[in-house]
Amino acid sequence: MPAHQGRQGQPRRSRQRPRRRRGRRLWLLLGAAALVWLTRGLWLPPVPPPQMILVLGGDVERERVAADLARRDGLPVLVSGGSNPEYAHWLFGRQGLDSRRVQLDYRATDTLSNFTSLVDELKRAQVRHVLLVTSSDHMDRALLVGRVVAGSRGISLTPVPVPCGSRCVPEGRSKVWGDGARAALWVLTGRDLRGWAAARFGPWLEELQPR
Repeated sequence: MPAHQGRQGQPRRSRQRPRRRRGRRLWLLLGAAALVWLTRGLWLPPVPPPQMILVLGGDVERERVAADLARRDGLPVLVSGGSNPEYAHWLFGRQGLDSRRVQLDYRATDTLSNFTSLVDELKRAQVRHVLLVTSSDHMDRALLVGRVVAGSRGISLTPVPVPCGSRCVPEGRSKVWGDGARAALWVLTGRDLRGWAAARFGPWLEELQPR
């Protein structure tokens, strides 16, 4: 009987060993990635001054703030998913901005696509530093997603939060980190795996919610 149990137990041990090896390899890979990230300042070229203003649509006040910044600093503006073209051109024109300095882009449908629809074009244009304009209650999520997606293309973001006062709607950690996970998966796969991420990380993120 003990011999029989030993023969049955052997496959279990052999199955556990590859799992442990995979776990160790995963931790080594994560450790190496963390080391590369923490030492990036040693091998990446220094970040230049801001080269443009990126506005995330959703509130026209963001566009007003961006127009003031552009007039003050002389930077071009890119609005992702903002107000309709007629109003946007009127708003920026009223601040004295030539239409050639303002690019309106309507491909984005959410915060992740605000970045994924643009980062490769920005990289080709050799943009490496962007002022990110969005509402203060949206900034944490936008900055996390942007630093993952834009950071994967060597683009740095400096936040310019727009006060929203009584209109602010604080975003929960599950929403912030859920979009962060989607951004990481997009960098790894080139696709938005939103459904997969929700199934995979949803229960874990749910546990982080305050009780």
